[in-house]
Amino acid sequence: MTTETNRGNGDAVETNRAIPSDIAIIIPVRNMAMFPGAIAPLGIGRPASIEAAKEAVRLGRPVGLVQQRDPSVERPTGNELYEVGTEAKVLRHVKTPDGTHHLICQGQHRIKVLEFVDGYPFLAARFVRIGQREVMTPELEARIEHLRREANEAAELLPGVPDEFVGGIRGITSAGALADLVAQYVDFKTEEKQEILEIFDPEERVERVSELLAHRLAVLRLTQEMQEQTKEEVDRKQREYLLREQLKAIQRELGEDDANKSDIEDLRKAIDEADMPEEAARQARKERGRLERMPEAAAEHAMVRTYLEWLTELPWNKFEEKPVDIGEARATLDEDHYGLKKVKRRILEYLAVRKLNPTGRSPILCLVGPPGVGKTSLGRSIARATGRRFVRAALGGLHDESEIRGHRRTYIGAMPGKIIQSIRKAEAANPVFMLDEVDKIGVGFHGDPSAALLEVLDPEQNATFQDNYLGVPFDLSRVMFISTANRTDTIPPALLDRMEVIELPGYTQEEKLQIATRYLIARQLKANGLKPEQAAIDDGAIVSLIEGYTRESGVRNLEREIGSVLRHAAMKISEGTAESVLFRTEDLQEILGPPKFESEVKLRTSVPGVATGLAWTPVGGDILFVEASRIPGKGTLILTGHLGDVMKESAQAALTLAKSRLEGLGLARSDLKDSDIHIHVPAGAIPKDGPSAGITMFVALASLLSGRTVRNDLAMTGEISLRGLVLPIGGIKEKVLAAVRAGIGTVMLPERNRKDLHDVPESARKKVEFVFVQDVDQALTVALDREKGDRPETAAA
Repeated sequence: MTTETNRGNGDAVETNRAIPSDIAIIIPVRNMAMFPGAIAPLGIGRPASIEAAKEAVRLGRPVGLVQQRDPSVERPTGNELYEVGTEAKVLRHVKTPDGTHHLICQGQHRIKVLEFVDGYPFLAARFVRIGQREVMTPELEARIEHLRREANEAAELLPGVPDEFVGGIRGITSAGALADLVAQYVDFKTEEKQEILEIFDPEERVERVSELLAHRLAVLRLTQEMQEQTKEEVDRKQREYLLREQLKAIQRELGEDDANKSDIEDLRKAIDEADMPEEAARQARKERGRLERMPEAAAEHAMVRTYLEWLTELPWNKFEEKPVDIGEARATLDEDHYGLKKVKRRILEYLAVRKLNPTGRSPILCLVGPPGVGKTSLGRSIARATGRRFVRAALGGLHDESEIRGHRRTYIGAMPGKIIQSIRKAEAANPVFMLDEVDKIGVGFHGDPSAALLEVLDPEQNATFQDNYLGVPFDLSRVMFISTANRTDTIPPALLDRMEVIELPGYTQEEKLQIATRYLIARQLKANGLKPEQAAIDDGAIVSLIEGYTRESGVRNLEREIGSVLRHAAMKISEGTAESVLFRTEDLQEILGPPKFESEVKLRTSVPGVATGLAWTPVGGDILFVEASRIPGKGTLILTGHLGDVMKESAQAALTLAKSRLEGLGLARSDLKDSDIHIHVPAGAIPKDGPSAGITMFVALASLLSGRTVRNDLAMTGEISLRGLVLPIGGIKEKVLAAVRAGIGTVMLPERNRKDLHDVPESARKKVEFVFVQDVDQALTVALDREKGDRPETAAA
């Protein structure tokens, strides 16, 4: 037991003593009197009370519930409690997230506190249990029967009386138990309940409860009379309301009230012109009929009218799509985006199929790639190329299923879900619908939104999609859904299976240069109020921005830096110090500061024990350094750098593999007996995991043990086995692009990943020399310098 506050008086006492059986664990309660036989919840939040509850649960002991004399006292002492309380068994102990402890207690006996004792982190006292002996006499039987009749009447008048109270009145024959039951459930004052608790004689207790209950019944009867009078007044007003509505009906018959009639006629016309399917039209006519018979003052009138407006304003059979022209669509896509050949080809394939089969189902595309590669803007270009409306729904952080399916009309403020709302906004039944950030949908207690998307994105089901608010099917089969995501591993498999995944890789330096000169500079000139002849950035400066200030897969940060440069020009032109500005490489440091990124591969790999790996991240590829060091010790492997379980296992496998090849590295097995091996992957604040760093860790260990440095122009990736095989891994495209951005000249890959080079842009393949290996021995031959200035020849892929 730890140091706690003793008896609520602020004195810290540390005790490990057992609690004798004649000492009760006391929990002071406020505005509550617990009676024997009753079961009631109790919320506690004071530290001493919490400790008392924990100790009682741990020891399986009951607690003494004793009421405070003054409820405002936060830390009561023994003198501030009543002498009589109830010994209660703790049936259940629950702790809620807000720190409050809740007990379910069952009263067992009355107890009288004799004296409080010190030495415990809670109130504790010597006590005696108060028993009761009943001698049934005719007078006591009469009092019991009288109390039972009063209790039955109170049960009829009191609101929310539990069933156990009514059943207990009938079944209890003990005078004391009946009095306790009535006192527990009837809303007497707290002082009155404490008074009853302190009456030990059953006959006297029944008499006192009868007196209090008689007074309470008099109040309840008077309250009932007042409620009946109020009901009569409400009925009178209701009759007046009905008469007024009849008067309005007469006025409508006489043509004196045409406003509502005109609205109903407008709705009838809108329903006829909405071109709804038969089921929706039938529902609309039914609701319009209800609206006609419903008074305008009715609470449901506005709800039904809003529902009919939604039905009539939806584009049930309105389609907007220009005739398919493949050449024009290709030109539109090329005009808006540079590169992205695979995505553009898939869109043109869809348009070609659409031209041959106009009634075919639209594809469900999922564009996956790092931030800033143009996923969202590509949706707008697709809409422009196909002549369709474009709508977008942001799903990031969505955690309520009703945001997709809508709320049922029975709820106040009910609305359709994002799907139907966006279709209404598009004013066409076949827009290009972009579901942005589908990989960031959350799950809350209101349901799983990704599960609601299963019907939306299933070509076999979405022709009969039913929003909870509409209550009738809406055809989504003509909608072209395009979802975007940064990664696929967080998308539920069932949802991912319904989509055609198209991966967008990061851009190479040449592609970024073209994107900047074709799109980004013009966009930032317009955003900063500049004309093309007022400001320009030469290609050399753009390359410097790409290499020194933005190391990313996309171009979002590049556009920000271009904006910063052009704002500098806007300031000069606004001040009148220049009429036009041309920015060159040497001007960037003054505007943006020194370069944020530099090539550190040669610096890092200049000593043995350091190797450069390639890693995949949700925002693109990156380079990864693995450092190994040998220190005196007992043969322990030390791993640092925030590594995941899989990566730790790769390090252990790499060390085992290195030990099996000690002789080839020029070491004896005894050389490692008194040494610890420390493997560190820098950037320790970033979590890292996966098996693809296995070969990098092995090469770093081999470099450390042999004393030979790793080639400073080489980066590698691959999983290893204990037999020394180099196994294939994923993310080749992203990793190669990261190597290009970092200035790596040679990339070592597993032999079985040779086929994946097809996905790497040709411009990147020309900049890198590829070496494919099947086992770690080949990897060492390629990676380690034999001696200074002497490296083995490598074969290009």
